[in-house]
Amino acid sequence: MTSSSNNGGLTHFDSTGQAHMVDVADKKETHRTAIATGNIHMKPETLAIIEQGTAKKGDVLGIARIAAIMAAKRTSDLIPLCHPLALTRVTVDFRIDAKQSRIDCTAQVETVGKTGVEMEALTAVQIGLLTIYDMCKAVDRGMVMSDIRVLEKHGGKSGDWVSMID
Repeated sequence: MTSSSNNGGLTHFDSTGQAHMVDVADKKETHRTAIATGNIHMKPETLAIIEQGTAKKGDVLGIARIAAIMAAKRTSDLIPLCHPLALTRVTVDFRIDAKQSRIDCTAQVETVGKTGVEMEALTAVQIGLLTIYDMCKAVDRGMVMSDIRVLEKHGGKSGDWVSMID
């Protein structure tokens, strides 16, 4: 009952339209990588607090990095039909863009397994950005997270994919 032939190729529904966890038992284990990105816009004053390290809750980007890594590891606890994966690597980088008054977050997640890590990379980015929001909301409730997306994925039967969106 794992066919997706009647649902437009959506793999998380069986032939009767019921949600299910995709069967990956027959898939080959391959090295899989995904890179995701997103950003958070804020007031210049808020960005200055982060850059200067004077936020009342501490090192905003350091804590956001740890939160993002932890989130990647717990993705299957958050997204109901994700497989639990043994991640082999998670990196999270933040880049401050003072001109745009924003912080860009990029996460790269890797595993050797039977299914990809796009959801883990996206979860890492979102939680990293949410942590920045949480730590700075006392001074800037108007922060906006945007442009969260997969940049590229590698490995598996479908091979490599790179976003055409700049």
